[in-house]
Amino acid sequence: MISPTQVKEMIQGALPDAQVQVNDLTGGGDHYEVIVVSREFAGKGLVQQHQLVYAALQQAMATEAIHALSLKTLTP
Repeated sequence: MISPTQVKEMIQGALPDAQVQVNDLTGGGDHYEVIVVSREFAGKGLVQQHQLVYAALQQAMATEAIHALSLKTLTP
């Protein structure tokens, strides 16, 4: 299990300017809704934006600490 705070810290580690909101959808610590706002997304397509976030969470997703992720990415 991984906490919403840990998810936020992983994303901010890869995208230091990011504003991150993490919601635990089930209360079980493995299904999350994440909203990320970052200048790093400017000029990138949606797939590229999501790839940046998935790269930050790669280890947690590979070990299935995060089983499901609903992701929304925005630029400021």
